[in-house]
Amino acid sequence: MKRLAILTSGGDAPGMNAAIRAVARTALGNDIAPYAVYRGYEGLINGEIEPMSTLSVSGIINRGGTILRTSRCERFKTPEGQKAAAEILTKHEIDALIVIGGDGSMRGACALNELTGIKVAGLPGTIDNDIPGTDYSIGFDTAINTALGAIDRIRDTAHSHERVFVIEVMGRNNGHIAIEVAISGGAEAALIPEIELDMAGLSVKLDEWQKRGKRSCIVVVAEGAHRATDVEKFLRSTTGCDVRAVVLGYTQRGGSPTAFDRSLATRLGAYAVSRLIEGHSNEMAGIAGSHLCSVPISYVQSGSKPVDPDRVRLVESMAL
Repeated sequence: MKRLAILTSGGDAPGMNAAIRAVARTALGNDIAPYAVYRGYEGLINGEIEPMSTLSVSGIINRGGTILRTSRCERFKTPEGQKAAAEILTKHEIDALIVIGGDGSMRGACALNELTGIKVAGLPGTIDNDIPGTDYSIGFDTAINTALGAIDRIRDTAHSHERVFVIEVMGRNNGHIAIEVAISGGAEAALIPEIELDMAGLSVKLDEWQKRGKRSCIVVVAEGAHRATDVEKFLRSTTGCDVRAVVLGYTQRGGSPTAFDRSLATRLGAYAVSRLIEGHSNEMAGIAGSHLCSVPISYVQSGSKPVDPDRVRLVESMAL
């Protein structure tokens, strides 16, 4: 293997830059020339590719987002788009491609492998932590810490004004962020897509908590379960509580990555390059416990990553 390309695809996640740095420097340390692909698969189709040096990734480990920038590419989902991307890789004599992103990004890597035979590897980069085959994805820890910081501040106001705050976090298809933030933020409830929303039951609980003397509450809701504003309106109309809604939105994606995400991204990036050097392909690097692992990308695409039911029960048991 003489040339290795790197791209980031889909939503950005804190720690992607640390992963890019690890991939580039591990490649250079093994006499492999790293190439940067800008703007994901869209940039690959357009030929936005250039060589990298060690200076290309200097001073980026602490930066959020991705220096390679990213996009969602509809053209790449077509045979014509995939063929155009393959021609660019062939033109630059790229032997292997590392893709940092979510499950859709992994599908794109497999498509290129099937079309060109080029070796591919994936790194799980998404704040949603919804990729099977790894305990944690790059960006998840930073996202929950960002959300937690906001909730800690909101709780002060909730207590001072004796209010219920409904806080909407990211999670279009899953509740991993919502559950983790609810546990660490001491929330009284978490509403997630995996569990059918029981608004009436939540109203009853709020009334019970008020009767026991609880004067403020935090309800965390994943965006895919319901909108915070709708939950606010319902609770206002069915309880005697003073309710406010807060949408954290894209603040959860940005910012400097935590130490955990920097370390995870660095370890996964170096590991993915080493696996390619050993001759492996069509794998995603992941972590199980404290140990690095690799799983076939086909496994990543085979299903979803469920929310831990023990964590769901823990939120409920702490809400007394």
